[in-house]
Amino acid sequence: MATLTIRLPDDKHSRLKALATARGISLNKLMEEFSTIALAKFDAYTRFQALAAKGDPEEGLKILSRLDSLTSDL
Repeated sequence: MATLTIRLPDDKHSRLKALATARGISLNKLMEEFSTIALAKFDAYTRFQALAAKGDPEEGLKILSRLDSLTSDL
């Protein structure tokens, strides 16, 4: 397992810590959840690009529309 150090403004750190506490998880777990969401979005976008490059542009737009509806609350 790797360790990552990030620099954040104090107020942002405090707010993130409060969010983690409100969710009943550690700040480390909160950051892990955020990174999982970011990677899932990146993977979905990459898959879409690969499909769009090989396929019909209209079908690609339909896929993108479905993806937007699934991730609109993230």
